[in-house]
Parts: sequence; structure tokens; C-alpha cells
Amino acid sequence: MTDQAADESVFAEWAILELLGHRRLAGRVTEAQIAGASFLRIDVPSEPPATQFYAPGAVYAITPTTEEIARAVARRYAPAPVQRYELGPLVPADREADAPWNGGGPL
Repeated sequence: MTDQAADESVFAEWAILELLGHRRLAGRVTEAQIAGASFLRIDVPSEPPATQFYAPGAVYAITPTTEEIARAVARRYAPAPVQRYELGPLVPADREADAPWNGGGPL
């Protein structure tokens, strides 16, 4: 296989990524290997920038597009950072042993 043929087999494109569960992201999509498994990596040019990895089975569609279009779509469908309700109550260090994730008290 020539170097050109090897380069063409690696996916690295600006694209719109549609995921099962009706989620849409846009950015630079590439292939990634993590712990011996194949994933899709999407670098979303949002503010702040975000990088996420998805197993191929979670993908409904990949639509290659121009950088300009991908950036426009990324502004509309940017991933949200962690929300306060996802964090739960903060536990003081002296009560860490009583925290639900350490076997103390209910979740």
C-alpha cells in the first residue's frame, strides 16, 4: 500500500456528527484508538472548545462538510459543560467518609 493510500484510509474531516438519541455535534472528526478500541473523536470549535469521544455504534450519521459550515453548526449545537445539578452537594473534607459514594448514607 502506498503512503497516499494509507493517508486516504484515515478519516479526518470537518463534519456534522449525528448520534443515536437525537444529539448533533459539529467539528473536526477523526479516528482514535483508546485501550485497543476504535472511537470517533470530535473536536468541537465552541466556546470553550470541547473534545468528545464516541464509540462507532453510537453514531447514526456522519456528514462531511466545510469548516465554515461545521463551525456554524457547532455554535448552535455546542456541548454544554457540566451542570450544577449533576454535581450533587459538596461534602466537607472532614465528612468525606460519610459521603454516599464511600458507603455512608443514601445517594
